[in-house]
Amino acid sequence: MNVQEALFTRRSIRKYEPRPIDPQMVETIVKAGMYAPSAVNKQPWHFIVFSREEIKEQIIAVHPSSKMLAQSPVSILVCYDEQLQHDEGYGAVDCSAATQNMLLCAHDLGLGACWVGIYPRMARVEALKEIFRLPEHVVPFSLIALGYPAEEKPVPDRFRPERIHFEKW
Repeated sequence: MNVQEALFTRRSIRKYEPRPIDPQMVETIVKAGMYAPSAVNKQPWHFIVFSREEIKEQIIAVHPSSKMLAQSPVSILVCYDEQLQHDEGYGAVDCSAATQNMLLCAHDLGLGACWVGIYPRMARVEALKEIFRLPEHVVPFSLIALGYPAEEKPVPDRFRPERIHFEKW
């Protein structure tokens, strides 16, 4: 799969087959996250890979958009370290790039994935900090649910040429 195909065909997959994922694939996905660009190359991210049912149940109880975790054989919590980010606000930007890299890598590996937002909803941030016992300076940014797809989604037309401006508005 080339880069353009990956960009244009990746969809948020929320239904997964009950098949385990090879740990090497998970490592490759996390590695892709670590190769994302970051402000001043600070790389403020941390990743927690999890699959335990009790953790998934705790998350589902506090996050209304995370129900797909129940079917996901492996999920990843993407966090940023406020002590490592370039400046205030950059950790979230850097983790956005890391999350997108991971979604595209999962797609390339034949896996389905879904970005579940945490930051900037502070109730979700605090709940996930508690569930994962994160240090005070580590902020949960996003969750990525992973699995072999049990659904197919069509590719929509999202190209909007009227939103392209040249030189000025």
